[in-house]
Amino acid sequence: MGMAFGASGASVRNEPVQPITPAEITDPAKVELGKKLFFDPRLSKSGFISCNSCHNLSMGGSDNLKTSIGDRWQEGPINSPTVLNSSLNMAQFWDGRASTLKEQAGGPIANPKEMAFTHELAVEVLRSIPQYVAEFNAVYGKEDFGIDEITDAIAVFEETLVTPDAPFDLWLKGDDTALTEQQLAGYQLFKNSGCVACHNGVNLGGTSFQKMGLIEPYQTTNPAEGRAAVTGKDADRFSFKVPTLRNVELTYPYFHDGAVDTLTEAVDIMGRLQLGRHFTDEENAQIVAFLKSLTGKQPEITLPILPPSHEDTPRPVPFD
Repeated sequence: MGMAFGASGASVRNEPVQPITPAEITDPAKVELGKKLFFDPRLSKSGFISCNSCHNLSMGGSDNLKTSIGDRWQEGPINSPTVLNSSLNMAQFWDGRASTLKEQAGGPIANPKEMAFTHELAVEVLRSIPQYVAEFNAVYGKEDFGIDEITDAIAVFEETLVTPDAPFDLWLKGDDTALTEQQLAGYQLFKNSGCVACHNGVNLGGTSFQKMGLIEPYQTTNPAEGRAAVTGKDADRFSFKVPTLRNVELTYPYFHDGAVDTLTEAVDIMGRLQLGRHFTDEENAQIVAFLKSLTGKQPEITLPILPPSHEDTPRPVPFD
């Protein structure tokens, strides 16, 4: 190790980015219940779409689609943000309309273009399944649970989905061998060019809303207005939550409209539109190499075996 640790065990490198700390699980039963709900497609009208459909934990916590596929093959309105490290963001959704993961979790269930269910029906389905009733009772001390407990459990599971020990984190903690020369050069460029003004903190993003297209306007056919949809202020048009760059190698395609397939193109566009900077091919390759050093340890998930529906459980309606 090229650096000593302080008494607190905190990293010594003084950088605008901090390493991710591993998740500490204080309520394993609640996490396990939340995991079941995250993977349970019965929270959707079709009985086919779960949280994991669009936030696939095998694929960097996203779906690698331009925009997600919702109920009855509907095209989703916006690119699916990764669920990995989402607890480190100041708000959820691209426009920040949910302040917490718990608040976010209820959105897709009732969104007609996503899971297309209602909170009432979701509660009815889960309450009809004896094993779920027993689990909610064990975790929350009540059999008459509602959407509040459902979204709480999902959020508590999602809080465990952090990805520590990326090569860049190991470097931040003092390991001089963790990054290649190219990656280190990319990080210096990332800092000195101004990328880090928005992509900073533990999550290299998620701490502010910024206008997409500062120097040049961003051309898109996606109708999303960004933060303006929440604040109603015209000045907030095209302001989006700065996405995390953690695991960005895994979460293509990029931007809120999913218009860009490669990191090379994303770096080029962000340089020009946000910074007025035209990166050379070599500079671009260095920054991309740095971005790939942000892929951390993926959560190792044992797939939950979901409790079977009861004879009284409302059945899915995929095709009407």
